[in-house]
Amino acid sequence: MQKLTAIIPTKNEIDNIEAVIASVDFADEILVIDSFSDDGTFEKATTLATKVIQRKFDFYGTQKNHAIAQAKHEWILLVDADERVTPKLKTEVLSILNQDKIEHDAFNIKRINHFMGERVNYSGWRNDSVIRLFKRDVCKYDNRHVHEALIVNGSVGHLKQKFLHYSYRSFNHYMQKMDRYATLQAKDYDKKTGRLTPYHFFIKPFWGFVKHYIIQSGFRDGVVGLTIGYVQGYVVFMRYIKLWLLRKNRT
Repeated sequence: MQKLTAIIPTKNEIDNIEAVIASVDFADEILVIDSFSDDGTFEKATTLATKVIQRKFDFYGTQKNHAIAQAKHEWILLVDADERVTPKLKTEVLSILNQDKIEHDAFNIKRINHFMGERVNYSGWRNDSVIRLFKRDVCKYDNRHVHEALIVNGSVGHLKQKFLHYSYRSFNHYMQKMDRYATLQAKDYDKKTGRLTPYHFFIKPFWGFVKHYIIQSGFRDGVVGLTIGYVQGYVVFMRYIKLWLLRKNRT
């Protein structure tokens, strides 16, 4: 069987660290890369993981690439602190690593999302998937500030089983995270966005709401879907406000 390194990036994840490490206890190495948490995450991780390293956060992609370079084994399973590997997913991962010849260089894994205490079945989160099981030497994250993508120099397969994803501890945590995303997105969009117009401040945010709530059937998720649609539109608006501020302060 191919040996496996599980990588977990953290920043103030004391509420998640024990459960996420427990869910990857089948890995041959558990590597936590911590962005200098101040809530006890680092100290707790050192008692549970194989190896814990600290690195000042700059971008999500570079943080993960740094951890990948430290991995002892060729195959990587990258798990965010708010995700859980289910027993069925564990079995599927191990069955792949036990093959004499693994067909693909990386594998997409879908996620079952939960928000405000409920499972989200629509709202654009229904087919959420991420490439998280991959070969160390042929994969690398790009350098976007947020929503980083794994670049795979090879073929990508798809697993049948899914992560459990508890992305937001509370509504306030959700809003704080979206505000941070908007700030980071503004830096990325600065490179590809021309002059800001009412289109960016009115049409695009409204479309963000319509996309999640109407087109992607967010209304079927009730209050949770309405909240997701509204906040997604708001985040688009904040992205361009922050981009406007970024450019104003630059001149």
